[in-house]
Amino acid sequence: MSNEKQVDSGRRGLLVATCAAGGVVGVATAGALVSTFQPSERAKAAGAPVEVDISDVKPGEMKVVEWRGKPVWILRRTPEMLASLPKNADLVADPNSEKIFQLDMPEYAKNEFRARPEHKEVLVTVGICSHLGCSPSSRLAPGAQPNLPDDWRGGFLCPCHGSTFDLAGRVFKNKPAPTNMDIPPYMYLADNKIVIGKDEKGEA
Repeated sequence: MSNEKQVDSGRRGLLVATCAAGGVVGVATAGALVSTFQPSERAKAAGAPVEVDISDVKPGEMKVVEWRGKPVWILRRTPEMLASLPKNADLVADPNSEKIFQLDMPEYAKNEFRARPEHKEVLVTVGICSHLGCSPSSRLAPGAQPNLPDDWRGGFLCPCHGSTFDLAGRVFKNKPAPTNMDIPPYMYLADNKIVIGKDEKGEA
């Protein structure tokens, strides 16, 4: 990994802690369900994969778990949310996820949904802004809201410097964040059980 892709861990940790509260408030505003971080003993180990039951995540809701000390968002998108993504293609800076932040983009997520095609409604992304390592707030509901455009289609807002991301974690143009949010390696063990940090190629 080049120096440009590395974020000072101490600064990132402080920023994540500072901004995390804003993220929880944002989700509450959007009417979505957010669980608290759910670190397991496995997650606390050095980079160990994390198994997650997503059966309790209803359409339009989001669960937050921890992997490698970072928040990972699991959002079950509604048909309306999915339909909004093609409309953002000309508005986001990297619609095809050609640039990386800290993790290589999994081949199976190189699509407009940034998800496995067989479960395109489920977004799994590391909830870290690529600008200074803050954790964005969820602004899932469409429509005019403070600090967002009137034609907002739903997504995420970084409270630190105003970067905005769509419901696939793609950063909008002319924002401080230089890249989309990372998609970690993940795979399905069953329709409602996933493992983060591992896929068919092995652990990240």
